[in-house]
Amino acid sequence: MQLSDDDQMSFESGVAAFEAKHFARAMQFLYPLAEAGMAEAQYRVAIMCQNGLGVVRKPEEAVKWMRAAAEQGNPMAQHGLGFMYLEGDCVEKEAAQAVHWFEKAAEQGLAGSKTTLALMYAQGSGVEKDPEAARRWYLSAGFDPDELDSLKG
Repeated sequence: MQLSDDDQMSFESGVAAFEAKHFARAMQFLYPLAEAGMAEAQYRVAIMCQNGLGVVRKPEEAVKWMRAAAEQGNPMAQHGLGFMYLEGDCVEKEAAQAVHWFEKAAEQGLAGSKTTLALMYAQGSGVEKDPEAARRWYLSAGFDPDELDSLKG
């Protein structure tokens, strides 16, 4: 998405407000950009709606914006949507959808998604227990599965 100078300034102001925890102000800057289709703005609007930051908690809006950003390929939104499905936050708990979105984010290199998938497979949480798949995801995330095993015992 090519931004005009004004939109770029609004985005930077929105991110600065978000990072400074001035969420109502961040929403003023980011919501119009989310509506215009900017994935990063959609992701941050989703976080604010999901957690009631600067606005009343709005689960439906949170899912709408998180999905919009995830479908555009934003790995953090894909991870966030995965967690929504994993935890049943703003949506019905649905392990298959959680795995789908975690895999999308993991394919883009997001270590948190790889680690979450490893844990899911190691524990059989929402998926068939598969120690070999867990091992592959741990390795992909940069962990030594043998060292992790030694921590358990």
